Amino acid sequence: MNAGHFIIRYKLHHLIFWMMLFGIWYFLRYQDYARSSTALLVTSIKVVDLALMIYVTNYILIPKLLYRKRYVWFATAFIVMITCSSMFKMYIIGHVINSPALINFTANFKTRVYDNIIPHFFLVTSGVAIKLLFDYIRMQKNLAELAKEKAEAELNFLKSQINPHFLFNSLNSVYFLIDKNNPEARNALHKFSAMLRYQLYEMNGAPIPIEKEISYLRDYIDLQKLRKNEHYTVAVEGTEKVKDFVIEPLLLIPFVENAFKHISNYPGRANYIKLSMDRSNGHFTFVVENSKDAAEAKTEKPGGIGLKNVKKRLELLYPGSHKLEIFDGEDVFKVGLQINI
Repeated sequence: MNAGHFIIRYKLHHLIFWMMLFGIWYFLRYQDYARSSTALLVTSIKVVDLALMIYVTNYILIPKLLYRKRYVWFATAFIVMITCSSMFKMYIIGHVINSPALINFTANFKTRVYDNIIPHFFLVTSGVAIKLLFDYIRMQKNLAELAKEKAEAELNFLKSQINPHFLFNSLNSVYFLIDKNNPEARNALHKFSAMLRYQLYEMNGAPIPIEKEISYLRDYIDLQKLRKNEHYTVAVEGTEKVKDFVIEPLLLIPFVENAFKHISNYPGRANYIKLSMDRSNGHFTFVVENSKDAAEAKTEKPGGIGLKNVKKRLELLYPGSHKLEIFDGEDVFKVGLQINI
């Protein structure tokens, strides 16, 4: 880590700025006081007061009020904060330098407003302007990165569609070669063909009905269950409530794939996967839970690369309108996704 990264990571540039401001402020005004110790104390009070107002505005008022479009509340809180802070600062300085005029709030009210509150207003506003500028630059950078990632994801999706066309046609031929007395093999191949057809012909980059996504999940689960024995159980709940809205295609399958990939392998007790879905109050909730073998060493942790890619895709497709929670317990792995629909 170089010096620049170290300074930014630990916010040392903030400390350096306020130390410089303190030095300049002290150098310009120390002659106004009889003793240097008094000048140091008064300067400290003024710098700390200004720093507190700027940080409260930048890290509380702006995110909680301004960015949430509560403009009246932001303006009211901003003005009240500056007024109260300025009056309190003058009161403290009045005691430090033993000045009754500063302690008495009603004395020379216009002078107080002109010499303290108005300068504070412009100083804090300058700090706010710098904050807004850096936030705008950061937002533009994030938007550019998101646009690049979205373009790459769309390109990769188009590339993934090239070879499956040949595979789909071949599967249809293999289907008719399977003996009709082997219905399980025919049914499995039929489900696989339906999944491939869904990816090739029904997905065009636009959101699709949730019913089709659920049907795709069921076909995938049925194929995976062929590889398991009686020690494995898969339960799907709540699908009858989930209907009549659209969702981005192939958004849910990575969570189910992850569950099958990392399900436990206990010979003497149940190994399970539970899927639950719900729709209420304008939200779609999808939860996947699987038993996990805590003692088994794995080269890849549950929710590794696959779920990282899903997180990026959710940020692209549902910015600010989704919630993803991941619980990685000793013997349970659980993923909960909520989307505003």
